[in-house]
Amino acid sequence: MTDLSDLPPARSGRVALARPGVPLFVALTLWVYAMRHTDVSRLDDYGLVSALHPAFWAGLAVLTTGFWFTVRDPRRPAAWSAAYVLALLVMERATQAVLYPTPLYAWAWKHEAVIDHLLTAGGLQTADQVGDMAVYDQWPGFFAAQAALQRLLGVDSAAMFMAWWPLASSLMLLLPLLLIYRTFTEDRRLIWTAVWLFYVANWVGQDYFSPQSVAYALHVGVLAVVLRRFGRSAVRRGRPRQAVWTVVLTVMIVAIVISHQLTPGMLAVCLLALCLSRRYRDWVPVVTTVVIFLAWCLTAALPFLSAAMPDMIRSIGDVGANVETGYGATPTGTGAIATSWAARLLSGSVLLLAVVGVLRQRVLRHRARPLLLVAAAPLPMFAASSYGSEMIFRVLLFMLPGAAFFAAAALLPKVRTLAADAAAQEAGNRRTATGSAAQEPGNRQTATGSTAQQPGNRQVPGPSKARRWGTGTWVPLAATWVPLAALLGGTLAFVPAYSGKDRINYFPPQEVALVRQLFEQAPEGSLVVAANRNYPDAYASYWRVDHYWFLDDARSHVDRIVDSPASTLARDMAGVERPGRAYFLLTQGQLANSEMNGQLDKAQLDRIRTSVDDSPRFRLVAENGAGWLYVLKQSGGAER
Repeated sequence: MTDLSDLPPARSGRVALARPGVPLFVALTLWVYAMRHTDVSRLDDYGLVSALHPAFWAGLAVLTTGFWFTVRDPRRPAAWSAAYVLALLVMERATQAVLYPTPLYAWAWKHEAVIDHLLTAGGLQTADQVGDMAVYDQWPGFFAAQAALQRLLGVDSAAMFMAWWPLASSLMLLLPLLLIYRTFTEDRRLIWTAVWLFYVANWVGQDYFSPQSVAYALHVGVLAVVLRRFGRSAVRRGRPRQAVWTVVLTVMIVAIVISHQLTPGMLAVCLLALCLSRRYRDWVPVVTTVVIFLAWCLTAALPFLSAAMPDMIRSIGDVGANVETGYGATPTGTGAIATSWAARLLSGSVLLLAVVGVLRQRVLRHRARPLLLVAAAPLPMFAASSYGSEMIFRVLLFMLPGAAFFAAAALLPKVRTLAADAAAQEAGNRRTATGSAAQEPGNRQTATGSTAQQPGNRQVPGPSKARRWGTGTWVPLAATWVPLAALLGGTLAFVPAYSGKDRINYFPPQEVALVRQLFEQAPEGSLVVAANRNYPDAYASYWRVDHYWFLDDARSHVDRIVDSPASTLARDMAGVERPGRAYFLLTQGQLANSEMNGQLDKAQLDRIRTSVDDSPRFRLVAENGAGWLYVLKQSGGAER
């Protein structure tokens, strides 16, 4: 099926066909240059944004502009659009892996500790053995798979590859996204622009080394299978084939259910929304999802749900509390506020464009209604739970596949769906079959059967061809440059939205070394006290070492620590029995997280460290440019 385009046919030739490679090459060259000349050793409150060399921004602008003119040109094979999207993923998701010598995100390090525990313990454990961390043993799918991968690769730790996980998990989404969009159109402009907008708007951060990254890719994969293989037309093609796809669907759903708590619920509401469309009124996918989800919740996950159910029930319907960030999650400081607003404006702009696309493209509003239902389905989850103050971000994430499709439609001229293309082709065939236009001997009949052509002359598109290619040879400048400006603005805004908090998320090698020194010397039964859990390996050896993060405590107790740091902390740490020891750890990552999220400012944290350093109850064990490690002196012996 030929793509629609608002651009006229033009000269062919090898040079013209290879022309899209020029901006692509320039963009990647600028990116490589920027990587070699960017210093991340001293990040400020703008994270990676202010540290990046200007060549990075120039390369991203060149890449976006080249993509826009390439994707709208009917002469360009789809491979060029794919190449631009892959280059975008490299610039978006591989930049941090190239620049930072250690993996980002405290949560990624936490998941690495869970895998280490699984390999050490040799099996799943309960809450009486590992406390609150038993929740990960109740949803072990991702961790078991990573443990197997770690052994298969022969590496000592998942940290060897988890820095590249954002790029890998983003690539997992590419095929299911293409399959979803191709279900409703073969207009390559719309398909690839939607894919571009999806990746640009996906700043939420689900792509790091985590169960949700794989569960989300499987979620999109399930939607792709349902949209392509469970519609009325697919069912009519044969039940044996349908049974095979049901098995495939079941395997994917099981993998989601045993890996993540929230994704199965989101999947169920999306599949239920599809049942509102007559085209997809097949109850097999949604019933399969609900049955498997309930079976897991009532068996393996029952211990966690039994304890968490009262709070979950109280949060139902409390939309205000469910979307509230709360203490310790409020951006503080110019950089943190600016990057937070960049993320909000990026998501708001894509959602606004999606609304414009729905209103402007009537044919999509009708033919792609199932995708519109999938985009709207996650909204009721606002009333279900706060999900640790992250529900608003999760809802945006699960809306994104549908929202990006309609947002792309808003940036393009009139588009057509597969059904519309098929109807136009059938009408053209009928006109050709019934046409009575005469032909001179030796002349070739045109595509419509009505236009004569002299031998050797170039064929002139007939009326149906002209309708297919769009509005003609002249396109208003606004139709080209205004959408390009919107696409460029969104692509550039992704960087602060995604990397603007890297001062919190990046842990330099010195910080990693200091924390590892702690756990290498801490005896079993020890206690580690820190301001918060934002440091690498914060959960290392969690099955034999306890942790206390005092900023998670009641605000009244935090105020007592600020007023009298050394004495209050010494009392909190005094209950550790030999051979265990009580350690106080303060690192660069904790300081950044506390300052930028509105907990304690630098002066207060410095006061706590100075008080501990001056106290005779504590002894300095180790320090470097990224932090300090103290041990509480024990009564008796050499430390009396």
